[in-house]
Amino acid sequence: MATISAAVVAGLSGAVVSSFSAELKNPALRSSNGRARVCAVRAGKISGAAGVRRRPTQAQQQQQLSWKKNAAKSLGLVCATSVEVVTNRSIRCATTEEIDAEKELIEEDAMERMEKTLETVRGNFNSVRTGRASPNLLDRVEVEYYGTNVILKSIAQVSTPDGSTILIQPFDKSSLGAIEKAIIKSDVGLNPNNDGNVIRLNVPQLTSDRRKDLLKLVSKLSEDGKVALRNVRRDSIKAYEKLEKEKKLSSDNVKDLSDDIQKMTDDYVKKIDVLLKEKEKELTTV
Repeated sequence: MATISAAVVAGLSGAVVSSFSAELKNPALRSSNGRARVCAVRAGKISGAAGVRRRPTQAQQQQQLSWKKNAAKSLGLVCATSVEVVTNRSIRCATTEEIDAEKELIEEDAMERMEKTLETVRGNFNSVRTGRASPNLLDRVEVEYYGTNVILKSIAQVSTPDGSTILIQPFDKSSLGAIEKAIIKSDVGLNPNNDGNVIRLNVPQLTSDRRKDLLKLVSKLSEDGKVALRNVRRDSIKAYEKLEKEKKLSSDNVKDLSDDIQKMTDDYVKKIDVLLKEKEKELTTV
C-alpha cells in the first residue's frame, strides 16, 4: 500500500490520516503499480478543546491544503504542479500520463488542422487555370448525379490529349448533360463541347493581363492559408495556457510547447511558399 512520509503524517490530524488511508485501500483509486491515481484526502472538521466540532478557519484550510499537496507528492503524484480542488474537502491530482495525453492531443489536433489547410491551399491552386490543359482544373467541379452531388472525376475519366485540350469520358453516357451543366456553372471559365459521347474543353492561352490577375489571386490564396495556420497556432497556445491555469503545466512547459507549435507553423508556411512558387512558375510560363 502507498505510504505517506512521517513528516507529512505529523502534520495531519488523526481523522485526516484515517480517511486518507482508507481511500488508498480502495482498488478503484489505485493504479497498476500500486500508487494512488486519485488523491482524495478528506479535510474533516477541526475539534475544539471542549470536543465541539467547528469549521476550520481560512488559515487552517490553507494549512490542510498544503498537507494534502505534500501527501500527494510523497505518493509520486504530480500535485506539486497539478492540483484540482474538487470541493473544500477533497482534491484530485492529475497523473503524469493524463497530462502527457492532453499535450499530445493538442499537438495532434494542430498538425491535423495544418495539414488540412495545406491541402485546401493545394486544391485552390489546382483550380486556377494556367493556360495549359490539366485535369486538375476540374478537381473541384461537382456534378449532380442521380440526386447526389459527386466529384466529376468519380463518374468520368479526365485526360489531356494535348496541351490545350481536356477530354472527359463519362462512365455513364446518360451523365453527359449533367457534367456539361456542372462545368458551365463552375468557375473554371471553360466552354464544354458535348458531341454525345465525350466532352472536350479547349484551354485558351492566357493574356498578359489575365496572368497578372491570376498571380495576385494565388498570392492571396497563399496568404489566406498562412492566416489559417496562425489561427491554429493561436488555438494551440491557448490550450496550453489553459493547462497552465489548471496548474498542470509550468510557465516553462508552456513556453517550450509554444515554441514547438511555432516551429510546426513555420514548417507549414514554408510548404505553402513552395506551392506558391510552383504555381507562379506555371502562370508565368508561356
